[in-house]
Amino acid sequence: MKVAKFGGSSVANAEQLKKVANIIRNDSERKAIVVSAPGKRFSDDTKITDKLIEIGEAYVENKSYAEPLQFVLDRFQEIATELNISNQIVAEVREDIECTLQSSDSDALKLDAIKAVGENSSAKVLSAYLQSIEVHASYLNPKDAGIFVSDSPGGAQVLDESYDHLLKIREHKGIVVIPGFFGYSKDGKLITFSRGGSDITGSIVAAGLQADLYENFTDVDSVFCVNPTIVDQPKEITSLTYKEMRELSYAGFGVFHDEALIPAFKADIPVCIKNTNNPEGMGTIIVSQKEPQPNPVVGIASDTGFISIYVSKYLMNRELGFGRKLLTILEDEDISFEHTPSGIDDLSVIIRESRLTKEKEERVIARIKEELDPDTIYVERDLALIMVVGEGMDSTVGLADKATHAFTRADVNIEMMNQGSSEVSMMFGIKSDKVDAAVRSLYQAFFEEN
Repeated sequence: MKVAKFGGSSVANAEQLKKVANIIRNDSERKAIVVSAPGKRFSDDTKITDKLIEIGEAYVENKSYAEPLQFVLDRFQEIATELNISNQIVAEVREDIECTLQSSDSDALKLDAIKAVGENSSAKVLSAYLQSIEVHASYLNPKDAGIFVSDSPGGAQVLDESYDHLLKIREHKGIVVIPGFFGYSKDGKLITFSRGGSDITGSIVAAGLQADLYENFTDVDSVFCVNPTIVDQPKEITSLTYKEMRELSYAGFGVFHDEALIPAFKADIPVCIKNTNNPEGMGTIIVSQKEPQPNPVVGIASDTGFISIYVSKYLMNRELGFGRKLLTILEDEDISFEHTPSGIDDLSVIIRESRLTKEKEERVIARIKEELDPDTIYVERDLALIMVVGEGMDSTVGLADKATHAFTRADVNIEMMNQGSSEVSMMFGIKSDKVDAAVRSLYQAFFEEN
């Protein structure tokens, strides 16, 4: 039995939805289908979720939301007309939005419920279309499916009891279509996962149904070993381990949400990334273990938008609790960190820039000065992280040497390096404006020279 998830580009319009229906129809093992909200139809288009967020934010600010609402309604009207299904879905979209906005819920809960309209309506559309072409299918709301989550608007975590409820879906007759991106708290409130969370739903459903395979359909044939907007026609990756994919997703690979693999990983369910526009292609398979390869590096990922808080103090290593105190200051300000490279007398904390507002930065720096009495403290901005990823890197001689020579050839200075905390990756911090040059040089070193 398979669980298949279709991303925003796969359900962006009627033409794509017809492809989805054919994929479902052509394999009787596809029992549960998870869908995203309609994505972009062309490069300058707007995703439905972005318009729904506009609606919610306009309401909170007491502004008109007529334009984004009409955009959403027109989009679903166009899809319904071209699929020749009932216009009732359009009326339901309007009703869902208006009822949510007029509810007594908090603004955070209202925004979550508004954001989820895209996935919820997308599932209803696909279910109705499958029925119209005589496929035994039904829409299944996440509450009825048993997807219960923590009460954390915009950042839900699945509750373990969900898996027992989801297993009962195996008893349903025909195919079930489930909207991704959200679940329900124990008191019945709709709560969304973080943005891109339909991948998380798909993985949760696959684990709950104890599926043999979780298929994630998107708009690329496979995962590439490097961002194709940086390197022209990079090599495709045919197989990855969960650890490798998680590291790549975290560091900027947009194919898969970086949290999505956890339920599948825990249940040891293989994940296959495939292209809706080329469903017969091999795709990329993600498994728990794979055979060792001569070149252990499978991919190079990069992401921008980081800053570093650098703290130096003589004999820091002998001061009991120094690191804990520093991280406690960040915790008190609700700031999560990414990496903490350290030396004998210094420590850097890498943070996503979006986590550190100007006000928080001032408070954090003041507290560090007062509570830790450092010799030096400063904030370095405009940083990018590059991850060289692959199982077996820790037991292969010369990889760090090859990587640093690649940076030298590209005339890129390494601001920081972290190797050893992970068995499957090396992390390099550089200035953001040097990312493309560094990635191209690393690609040449690890893939073209081999």
